[in-house]
Amino acid sequence: MTIYLLPADKTRKPGDLNDPSQDEGELAERDLNPPCVLVFNASDPSGAGGLGADALAMASVGAHVLPVVTGAYARDTAEIFDHFPFDEEAIAEQARAILEDVEVQLIKVGFAGTPEALSTIAETAADYPEVPVVAYMPNLSWWDENLIEPYLDAFRELVLPQTTVLVGNHSTLWRWLLPDWNGERPPGARDIAKAAGEFGVPYTLVTGMVLPEQFIDNVLASPQSVLANEKYERLEAVFAGAGDTLSAALAALLASGTDLVAATTEALAYMDRCLDAGFRPGMGHVLPDRLFWAEPEDDEDDEDPDAAPDFALPPHDTRH
Repeated sequence: MTIYLLPADKTRKPGDLNDPSQDEGELAERDLNPPCVLVFNASDPSGAGGLGADALAMASVGAHVLPVVTGAYARDTAEIFDHFPFDEEAIAEQARAILEDVEVQLIKVGFAGTPEALSTIAETAADYPEVPVVAYMPNLSWWDENLIEPYLDAFRELVLPQTTVLVGNHSTLWRWLLPDWNGERPPGARDIAKAAGEFGVPYTLVTGMVLPEQFIDNVLASPQSVLANEKYERLEAVFAGAGDTLSAALAALLASGTDLVAATTEALAYMDRCLDAGFRPGMGHVLPDRLFWAEPEDDEDDEDPDAAPDFALPPHDTRH
């Protein structure tokens, strides 16, 4: 199936993510509206990941989400039971309709569900070559083994050549991109970035690299070098949705014009705060609190118990 999408009349060129444009006229125009991010992802009824997570995380850092539903999970806060994919034509029509109306600053790819959906997404990205793409590869161990391999093959061959920044957990990316690794030590972030670079990916953010003394490293690398890394102490909880939170925040920050290294640092700090404020809404895992900044400060001693409740929204000081 061939899909034709009409590019917007004023498509913004992303330029080098490490040296964003500082044209005063462009910046002034963009300041009038939040940047728009086209997101391909599944619906997640638990709120752990999927489009709901993308919307909350991106809004928290000042971006507007244009959500394209690729399917729906059947899951709770503990595990994913199944996934029901959308037909690729339904995905294409969603994207076509909004792209003919709204200028997007970035495209984010989450879980698409089928190789056919990935083909549709790749064709969409190819029609907008000046728009950067952030692609997130989640852990697919919950899925049918017969479906995982063709999906990973399609993602590698179709989506990675369109991808600007690939995001994923160390073990997930290692087993996908370096399945025959036989080194005495696990592959480093640059090893994984080199493997992704063979398919055209210029930058890879590798998360969850285990360090001694209960620390976790997160490394942004290109095939040539390590660009940045942030180390955090491991939290004593099992989380669902950390990767979705990080990739969404990174996408929103890049769409707002933040350079790649600074956006990576800010997105990691945001994810860490979300996890630190995490909550358990059900009987399963802890979910990131993506609106931690909106929680009122603990000043119960000063509150009047007879006062009427104040439903005013807090100042949005996390906008970038």
